[in-house]
Amino acid sequence: MNWISNYVRPKLKSILKRKEVPEHLWTNCPNCAAMLNHRSIERALYVCPECDFHMAISPRKRFDHLFDNQLYELVDVPTPKEDPLHFRDSRRYSERLRDARKATNEHEAMLVAIGAVGKTRMVVAAQDFKFMAGSMGIYVGNAVVAACKMCREKKVPLVLFSTAGGARMQEGILSLMQMPRTTVAIKSLGESGLPYIVVLTHPTTGGVTASYAMLGDVHIAEPGALIGFAGPRVIEQTIKEKLPEGFQRSEYLLKNGMLDMVVHRAKIREQIISITRMLSGLPPPIRGNLTYRAPTTNMVQEVDAARSAG
Repeated sequence: MNWISNYVRPKLKSILKRKEVPEHLWTNCPNCAAMLNHRSIERALYVCPECDFHMAISPRKRFDHLFDNQLYELVDVPTPKEDPLHFRDSRRYSERLRDARKATNEHEAMLVAIGAVGKTRMVVAAQDFKFMAGSMGIYVGNAVVAACKMCREKKVPLVLFSTAGGARMQEGILSLMQMPRTTVAIKSLGESGLPYIVVLTHPTTGGVTASYAMLGDVHIAEPGALIGFAGPRVIEQTIKEKLPEGFQRSEYLLKNGMLDMVVHRAKIREQIISITRMLSGLPPPIRGNLTYRAPTTNMVQEVDAARSAG
């Protein structure tokens, strides 16, 4: 009797069958192809532990990380007429919208929320690259205008996380009209003395870069983010020259004065709290949990004695 084939092998097979790996438990880093566990990558805020690549992250996950105790209220955004141009290329625009909503469980490419971040009230808007590449259409324009309106009503700062492939071609000129429209809305914040902070993430390109994404009082970028109007390949083909290493990446733009800082995703919340409080004329945030100690008679006497000696 061959005990290896007749006993050991069936035993191993039965063990393996009982411990089948569930689907969607692992993912690959888009940059280095490292295999990553979903739970660990979620705890790391979707930053690859192997190469530090900052992956795309949904607006709701950003909100959960940013707002105190994950408490926030979504701001209503007016819904425009769907497919106003009845656009069709290889597929109908309405079909593309339906698929994007099914894939992301969101109605559109931008969410706006209001809540406390480090005990500082603010409005936060965030784009979702997975929704038609975060492209700017009428709804996204409405979202930026609604965010600015809420800021003026509540007298609070605006923080915007940008990620987009540019204007939404399926809405044609109506999409391009959102560039001046959002620019005017952002200008109203400055006229009201309210801070506007932009966090540029990978990628931020096209009409978004040419409008509200580059109009902030302070510009923060995540490491390695591609930021520009036209992509580097298009530029190379146009000027017939080789571009510098790292052209249009966060670090290159910081070096050349286009950004104020490049901040790791894990530290962005802390930076936003400090900057918004500074621009709002508030005292610096208190770090850590400080315990209150009631003054005693001896403590008061010691302070009085120290003042007398001084």
